[in-house]
Amino acid sequence: MANNEKHHHIFLEGFTESEAFRSPRRGWGSQKVPQQDRRQHGERLRSQLMEVREIAFFAREEQRRAEADDLLGILVEFESFPDIELAFEKLARERSGIELRNVRNHDNPDNPTFATVFVPDGKLEHFERLIIDYLEEKKDSIGRPRDNQRLIDTIQQIRAATLQSLWTDEEEFPTEENRQIWWETWISAQRNDRKAVQTFRNLAEVQGIFVQRGYLIFPERVVLLLRASIEQMKQSISILNHIAELRHPRETAEFFDSLPFPEQERLLSDIFNNTQFMSDGSNVPHVCLLDTGVNRGHKLIEPALESHDMYTVEPAWGTEDSEGHGTQMAGLSLFGDMTALLASNNTVEIKHRLESVKLLQKGGATGMNPQHHGYLTLQAVALPEINFPERARIFGMAITARDNRDRGQPSAWSSALDQLASDADGQNPRLLIVAAGNIESLSAIAKYPYSNDSDGIHDPAQAWNALTVGACTDLVSVDGKDSENYKPIADKGGLSPFSTTSLVWQEHWPLKPDVVLEGGNAAKDSLGAVSMPSLSLLTTYHNLADRYFTTSNATSAATALASRMAAQIMVEYPQLWPETVRGLIVHSAEWTDSMKQSYLPRGYQSPKKDFVSLIRRCGFGKPDLERAIWSVANSLTMVVEDNLNPFKRDLGKPVALNEMNLHRLPWPIEVLQDLSETEVEMRVTLSYFIEPNPSTRGVRSRYQYESHGLRFDMKRSAETVDEFRRRVNQIAREETSDSSVSREDHGWLIGTNGRHKGSLHGDIWLGNAADLAEKGCIAVYPATGWWKTRQALEKYDRTTRYSLVVSIKAPEVDVDLYTEVVNKVPVAIEQ
Repeated sequence: MANNEKHHHIFLEGFTESEAFRSPRRGWGSQKVPQQDRRQHGERLRSQLMEVREIAFFAREEQRRAEADDLLGILVEFESFPDIELAFEKLARERSGIELRNVRNHDNPDNPTFATVFVPDGKLEHFERLIIDYLEEKKDSIGRPRDNQRLIDTIQQIRAATLQSLWTDEEEFPTEENRQIWWETWISAQRNDRKAVQTFRNLAEVQGIFVQRGYLIFPERVVLLLRASIEQMKQSISILNHIAELRHPRETAEFFDSLPFPEQERLLSDIFNNTQFMSDGSNVPHVCLLDTGVNRGHKLIEPALESHDMYTVEPAWGTEDSEGHGTQMAGLSLFGDMTALLASNNTVEIKHRLESVKLLQKGGATGMNPQHHGYLTLQAVALPEINFPERARIFGMAITARDNRDRGQPSAWSSALDQLASDADGQNPRLLIVAAGNIESLSAIAKYPYSNDSDGIHDPAQAWNALTVGACTDLVSVDGKDSENYKPIADKGGLSPFSTTSLVWQEHWPLKPDVVLEGGNAAKDSLGAVSMPSLSLLTTYHNLADRYFTTSNATSAATALASRMAAQIMVEYPQLWPETVRGLIVHSAEWTDSMKQSYLPRGYQSPKKDFVSLIRRCGFGKPDLERAIWSVANSLTMVVEDNLNPFKRDLGKPVALNEMNLHRLPWPIEVLQDLSETEVEMRVTLSYFIEPNPSTRGVRSRYQYESHGLRFDMKRSAETVDEFRRRVNQIAREETSDSSVSREDHGWLIGTNGRHKGSLHGDIWLGNAADLAEKGCIAVYPATGWWKTRQALEKYDRTTRYSLVVSIKAPEVDVDLYTEVVNKVPVAIEQ
């Protein structure tokens, strides 16, 4: 068998063992809480609580006069001593209606943490009782402390909450009292979401507050937009009692202007005559572009896009593209960079088709009437699915917010994407491919690569379940009029000057972008940076009266290429789950020499933190379609699509971890043993979708964002399978207790402390073949999430799907790994 002979990947069934999983319950943790002077501290808090009680009395009377008894009570703000977040979980008493609404500043240990809690009328007594027990050093019948010391010692101050207590945005709180502004409003909705929305709308109408149509529903929150002044917001205690968080609504990015191009009719005819399209009605994947619409009249787009596959979220907008951006994305999603097509006369076969949903009318700010982008995205996704529910599709979206202020924290928009991808009932998971967002200032681009490090990925690309796409570039030839004094800014294979990164995020947020694709380069002379056609990608233009082609760049172009690649994988493997397609794209990615030279000072001997920083800049590298689809003799890929139940609840007991899956893979033991000391590479990618539960109530608390986590680990060369099982159990205990205990990661480039962030985990093992021969067992096991910790929501019995992709590569050796693995599979499964 020749090394370059292509084979489908090996899809495995029957190599999984599900095992009951036990792990100790999570305690309060090992956090050291400084002890306060009990008498002085307790009396001070008690006095503060009495002041809150007086305010609560007047608030109750005001609510009753307004006949607003729906949520009778008061919002109370608790301020901690620095670096004490965990205690705030104990402030909630949900059976009594006492609800933790938000936690702020929890990522900065040098500042206090603030928690806003809704306390129903008459329930302040609960906190009074806690303080009295603290002052009296209460003990139970056998002498154990029941004095709440670990909670009370964390609290520095108690006061009635203000409107500012609900502000969880990174931007400063607005200051003009009477100016009408837009608010992204997160209201508490524990059970009946629609009733909560209607009640809130009624209260807002009384105050003359306009509430925008459409809203997003999450497990414990509903997000909507309203327009009001600060003064209006303050006037109604009833309105404030419904609110959990306030944020600034997002504004969409201004899309770059197209650059002029020469007369192109002959080039158009050449490409069209050499292209074969799939007809309408063909059972092929569709790339659904959520953008500014598409002009179907273009000769290279019309054969792949039917008029009945064009939609808009606002009928008054129409479906056509007056902005140009969506038509650019359409060309790239079908053909890729057309520059290569013009240089050849080869036949092109397009095996996928397009859909278009106009999600944005034009680029720029949303102005005086902002749209709820999360809600509109939900509507956009629903439109084609209603007409063609069984159609295989990829959703590609290159629209992002202007700013990067979230720094990885989930927003309403990104949470909507996570909700769409996971699909709450698990019946219709979706593949969403999203642009990371661009550095648009030429003055910032001129400071490359430092500008990439400081400009964070834009909303909604922090979505855990989306495939987030950044940009790299191979374009370094500066051509054209007056270009002789310009030099390309990025080296060949380097990170594109336009690409944003997640280096400024807190370390617990996902590693983003996931991959980088061609997004063009910029040029620079002594005066600064410029964008040039020769450093961009060629694609279709929307205004056919002017020209047929234009150029495109940045993460928008890269996202269109990624969407095209996903469609090509789905053509070859039509039954794959969305989680698997995402996993294969990431698994096929490799860092270029330029990326490694720039960000790994010691090459593959660099410390693990350098690999994490590399991923936060360049993702897992640039994906390759051939690697994503094909195995060859000395480089094979095995794929497992499986599921497990992360949690369980036995009668009378709290929710606990349930099971893990052991995958005993059909390992090429004999061939690897024969290779002995030869260096080989193994790569593992685990892809799954989480169900979001967004709120600002602590990332490591029981209110955490993700429904569950999954982790993988692999048997070590010297371990037995039983020893491996015991070690996985210990690892899971560390995961459950938020431990950061260092673990042995010999051979792994990223390591367990770095790779398990978000809902897509990958790592690369390097070592000799003899050691790898003994490692053919992988465990996939659960980590905690709100399905477990938010027991009242009754999601603890849910099943989760995952895709596990494992590849072995012996690049320097002519050896047949593939055949040995296929021979170990009872029935070789090739999709």
